[in-house]
This record gives sequence, C-alpha cells and structure tokens, in this order.
Amino acid sequence: MIEFRKASMDDFPEAMKFIRALWDYNTYEDEPTKKVYEKVINDPDSFAFFLLDDGEYTGFCHGDYFQTFWMCGLTCYVSSIITKKEKRHQGYGRMMMDRAAEMAREKGCKALILDSGLPRKDAHQFYENYGFEKSCYGFELALT
Repeated sequence: MIEFRKASMDDFPEAMKFIRALWDYNTYEDEPTKKVYEKVINDPDSFAFFLLDDGEYTGFCHGDYFQTFWMCGLTCYVSSIITKKEKRHQGYGRMMMDRAAEMAREKGCKALILDSGLPRKDAHQFYENYGFEKSCYGFELALT
C-alpha cells in the first residue's frame, strides 16, 4: 500500500539516509542537518514528506513556498526529491512529484520549480519527461 507521510522528527534517521544519497558528493553532520530538518518540518512555508510502500521508506520530498516577481505570485520550489536507488523507474518519483504539485496547487502556487546538479543526467530526463522545461542556469555563492 502506498502512503504519503508528513515528515516528523521521529523520521529524521530515514530523512538523513535520503539526504546523504541525494547529495553523495557532500558530507553531512547529523546535528546541523537535524536542526535544518526541524526548521523545515515546522515552517508553514515548507513541506517535507515520505513515500512509503508497504511501510518501507521509498522516497523523500521537500520544498518551499515563496513569492516571486517572475511568476507574480506564489511559487513552489522542490528542493529535494529522491527515490531509493533500487526502487527507481517504478513510478515513485512521479507519485511524489504529483503530490508536490497537488500541494502547490492547494496553496495557490503558479508554478513548480527546481534545480538539479549538472551530473544528474537521469534526474534531468525524469524532470523533462514529467513536463519541466529548462529555464535557467543555477548559480551559488558560498558566504562562509
């Protein structure tokens, strides 16, 4: 049975597995990541949920709602979406994206947006097959 479960602090160990798998080129310390996770799950302008299949944690999705001049309104940024490697290509990613889109519509968002690391070619194909269009380059500047 497929179930979407809102993320809770009790789920943090499972979330950490997904976070580490999504950004496997980064290192994460549990405590700082746990603090961010706690802020996300308590922020009314954020969401985080798991997809469970027969009780097994199969996917994780996190996003934020924010105002943009570009869309002249509320936009949903999908920050993280990941399916367990051995469960990919079985429709779970689509189910999570559908759920994120449904939540964004309920909130009144005009668009879903996301970015994806350049090496993640399989993810890019998934996003394009889902209906996303390449719309910009992403840039970052570390402030530490």
